Amino acid sequence: MVSISSERNPANPDPASYLPHRSPFLLIDRVLCRNPGHGASGIRCVSHDPGGCSEILLLESMAQLGGIAAAEREGEGGFLAAIDRAVFHRTVRKGDRIRFTVRIVKTFGRLYVLEGEAHVDDEPVATAVLTLGIGMVA
Repeated sequence: MVSISSERNPANPDPASYLPHRSPFLLIDRVLCRNPGHGASGIRCVSHDPGGCSEILLLESMAQLGGIAAAEREGEGGFLAAIDRAVFHRTVRKGDRIRFTVRIVKTFGRLYVLEGEAHVDDEPVATAVLTLGIGMVA
């Protein structure tokens, strides 16, 4: 994967350029790396949620980053089709900085199966296998 910090990298670190989501539903703050069709990584800083980040929001964050990784071009769109084998290791609290990583493991036409991980510092927070549908919806 190519790092966004590379001066020659044409990838955009702004997740809003890839996704239709906007605040408060955009759950990735910055795209760190993007290798279209293979994987991506990004971060989210939990700053305003008094209870931290719920388990469902961790999964949605992985799905959003997966959409960024799977999309061929900016603004392509998609949907979360399935969640499998989600495991949560600890609670994410206000002030935590979550690093998400997704890796595409299989594709079936418009469907993508990906493995997602979330870490705070180097401690695992959550893992899951997600299925996404990518492409414009008619």
